Amino acid sequence: MRLRLPVKVIVMRQEAWKDTEKAEMGNRNPDTGNSKDRNGERHGSRNGDRNGERDGNRNGDRNGEWNESRNGDGSGEWNGSGNKDRKREKELEEKEDEKLQEYGQMTLEGNERQRKIHLLSIIGEVEGHENLSGNSKTTKYDHVLPKLASLEDDDSVDGLLVLLNTSGGDVDAGLAIAEMIASLTMPTVSLVLGGSHSIGVPLAVSADYSFIVPTGTMMIHPVRMTGMVIGASQTYEYFNMIQDRILSFISMHSRMEYGQVKCLMHNTKMLTRDLGTVLVGEQAVKEGLIDEVGGIREALQKLYERIDGSGSPSKIPAYSRK
Repeated sequence: MRLRLPVKVIVMRQEAWKDTEKAEMGNRNPDTGNSKDRNGERHGSRNGDRNGERDGNRNGDRNGEWNESRNGDGSGEWNGSGNKDRKREKELEEKEDEKLQEYGQMTLEGNERQRKIHLLSIIGEVEGHENLSGNSKTTKYDHVLPKLASLEDDDSVDGLLVLLNTSGGDVDAGLAIAEMIASLTMPTVSLVLGGSHSIGVPLAVSADYSFIVPTGTMMIHPVRMTGMVIGASQTYEYFNMIQDRILSFISMHSRMEYGQVKCLMHNTKMLTRDLGTVLVGEQAVKEGLIDEVGGIREALQKLYERIDGSGSPSKIPAYSRK
């Protein structure tokens, strides 16, 4: 025989059980009574006083801060600007990589002397008014000239290092870049790597001081003309005028005389299918075209000396330097 409880008693027991369950859930979080706010403020009393207070913004905001009380002596302070600084540095590095890849230029400023050096590389063929094929390595004068102008106007840049490995190119574009480099008031040093041929010769001597590696070459030859040529005396005179501009610039910015450069340009004993002369490393120095044989170490050292004022004065009398 089973005893059945009245319905009223059963309902009262169910309500009592629900009240007990709610009370137990409330006791699970004695600090706040609410476990849903995981990003809220956590007091140091939860972990003792070992870790101190953590601001809830750390979870809500990735750039939040830790209070000084974290380590107890104030050394535990962390500011969210650290992430911002690292992000800014990464963006600057990416811009430098893009600039190096697109224009062959970058800034050197990791040296002990804290000198800011701009690196300009002149490689491949110096492009003129017409774009060359996409398979050719080129130096675009319309990229280089504005950059040189901005360097002259930037007081934070201490010097310019020019690296050359060029086969030559457009005469007007090459001379324009050479004239810009020669007229800069900041110290400039050039370094010939591989070769600096044709219009690359004025570019190499345009700096205050020039270096060439032992295996580097310099080729001096007459001007070549592409496209239609009119067989008239005026054409010959025009060729002479272009060559005179090149010869004058080289003799003005090197230790070679005008006639000496012209003699090398019209040499018929070296090249089988062309006129001109090829000078290798030390030969270029002996002829007076380049100042010294050396590499990147010597080039940077000379540039630092000129920036500090311990180097020799400018070899270029044609431009007044401030």
